[in-house]
Amino acid sequence: MTEYLILVDEKDQQWGKLEKLLVHELGLLHRAFSVFIFNSKGELLLQQRADSKYHSAGLWTNTCCSHPRFGEEISWAIESRVQEEMEMSCKTDFAFNFIYKTEFENGLTEHEFDHVYFGVTDDLPFPEKAEVKNYKYMNFQNLETNILIHPENYTGWLKICLPQVRNHYYKTFQNIPQEYASI
Repeated sequence: MTEYLILVDEKDQQWGKLEKLLVHELGLLHRAFSVFIFNSKGELLLQQRADSKYHSAGLWTNTCCSHPRFGEEISWAIESRVQEEMEMSCKTDFAFNFIYKTEFENGLTEHEFDHVYFGVTDDLPFPEKAEVKNYKYMNFQNLETNILIHPENYTGWLKICLPQVRNHYYKTFQNIPQEYASI
């Protein structure tokens, strides 16, 4: 079945649709979402992308990242993809948007208007092996340190948005560690 993505402008106004692979070959701006699920200890659930992914295979990233398909509401898409990829259910709330563009070695380009959502649960995932190779929980300090030491192990979009994710998380949950109190 052909999967169509939602093409948008820089204000997230839909202007068309196009087949998923072609969107990435042309580097067109399209609607996407990134889900960050935390446990009650404030650790982020990370997934390692399956080796069969068409880009960023084997890299660590946020809990779930995908695209709403043409005609699909973003809230439904988030619930569906978290279930499909991580086999878990978690209430999520909108956090913020950002736009980024990353080119990959295989000639594809990810150019997304990304809607970021947060959730909190202590339920453990049961990842779908076709989507997710592995998972782990990390706190912000360990994750940021590991990204500095091994940036090649993480997706481009995670590295781009992580500072904003951290800041929004601490503002939302009012759980600011001392080392971030002056930010």
